[in-house]
Amino acid sequence: MLTILDNAEIFSPAALGQRCLVMGGGKILAILKAGADLSLLATPVEGFEIQRFDFSGKRLVPGFIDGHTHITGGGGEDGAATKVPAPLLTDFTTAGVTTAIGLLGTDDVTRSTAELLAGARALRELGLSAWCWTGGYHLPPTTLTGTVRSDIVNIDAIIGAGEIAVSDHRSSQPTLEELLRIASECHVAGLLTKKAGVLHLHLGDGTRGLELIRAALDTAELPARVFQPTHVNRRKALFEEALALAARGCHIDITSFPVGPEEDAYPAAVALKLYFDAGLPAAQVSISSDGGGCLPVFDEFGSMTSMDIGKSSSLPATLQEALVLGVPFDFALAALTSNVADHLRLYGKGHIRVGADADLVALDSAGAVTDVIAHGHWMLRDRQPLQRGMFE
Repeated sequence: MLTILDNAEIFSPAALGQRCLVMGGGKILAILKAGADLSLLATPVEGFEIQRFDFSGKRLVPGFIDGHTHITGGGGEDGAATKVPAPLLTDFTTAGVTTAIGLLGTDDVTRSTAELLAGARALRELGLSAWCWTGGYHLPPTTLTGTVRSDIVNIDAIIGAGEIAVSDHRSSQPTLEELLRIASECHVAGLLTKKAGVLHLHLGDGTRGLELIRAALDTAELPARVFQPTHVNRRKALFEEALALAARGCHIDITSFPVGPEEDAYPAAVALKLYFDAGLPAAQVSISSDGGGCLPVFDEFGSMTSMDIGKSSSLPATLQEALVLGVPFDFALAALTSNVADHLRLYGKGHIRVGADADLVALDSAGAVTDVIAHGHWMLRDRQPLQRGMFE
């Protein structure tokens, strides 16, 4: 079957104007002028179907990539009853997410890399694209084969290590030497496999902030791209440190968690606007949701006083908020698509171009998700889910 999406305003994420997109076999086959004459394709062939849809008034963008999501659930910081269940397929698709990168967090004991890998496979069986990080908050890391390097080299779905925690009372309080050892394993494994080879680092509220990463850049020969700190907007001073790291070549990841007006934190859209205003490299920033993860609040004794749950739906909401703040559409969109794909070496993802995977999201004039296509298959059409998980 060929599917034709006509008259859409296409952003690749750069603006391409009003175009006609042709897809088949899970790939983007052609991007033509709007209203292109495709009568030659109408020749009847037994078993061959052509569908054409008018996408006038819609913006067609690459499928969102959620680079930090707890696909098997997170939490557990206040006992087993606080373990968060795994997100459902429609939690991703209704948010425009066509690719998910799964990970473990605080609980890397009762949750395992094997379970995480199974979660990635499950999302693939349901029609999405999925990869995962090996490890969790703590060192030595939770792995499947015994080492980070071996996991990345030998398991196709594993692209790096994360989320290793620093500057957090829940971390294993890693030393610089330990951090460099894991980072070097990621880097070498990436070289051997053409994978990302990234060390994805959870940042807590600790006053040490990004001190360990600065020391790593000052000490080692490892490329700055290997170190990817996330949750960098959780404290305003921490975000200033993150901007300085981006200037040194690190890729920083903003989290779209809820931020109250009294909190010492930046909402994701505000952080993205600050990054844009700083004039830093456009490709070195991304936004992820922490979907399925626990968003806990702790008192001064380290006891959890309340919790929320991350949701992938915060990604399109952040995109809308960023536009209101004056962030250019292509810049904001890249933080959810091409920047993630390019940094994590997810070939075929994050761009609308001929030969890329047909992972597409349509947005209405207000920026709300109306249609989602993954690998050329409709997941959401006219705001209605067409695919659901086994237990939805």
